[in-house]
Amino acid sequence: MNLLQIAQHAGDLDRAADFYTVLLEGPPLARFDEPGLLFFDLDGVRLLLDTAAPSALVYLRVDNVHETLERLGGLVEVVTAPHVIFTHDSDLLGPEGHEEWQAFIRDSEGNTVALVAFQKP
Repeated sequence: MNLLQIAQHAGDLDRAADFYTVLLEGPPLARFDEPGLLFFDLDGVRLLLDTAAPSALVYLRVDNVHETLERLGGLVEVVTAPHVIFTHDSDLLGPEGHEEWQAFIRDSEGNTVALVAFQKP
């Protein structure tokens, strides 16, 4: 079994398309104004921005949390500043010997999105 799709609330598809194009560094795959659906590709998993979906907490893996926040500049509100949540001592939940950095931002639609990076100390 594999994860196919994640749905996230988007009140305004134009605003969400602009925001997620910058965040994900690529354009949407498809848009259906009726019924209000916008799709992005996350390495084979579809991110569905849906005017009827509830808000979800989505964790996105990035290369570097600090650099991603810098790139996004004033587009986002930082809810929780970058911080290390732990260092992986095995490969069970992340690469062994790497720190797991997380930051939480608010997207254009008011949803909280986590940015996660695995970095060597």
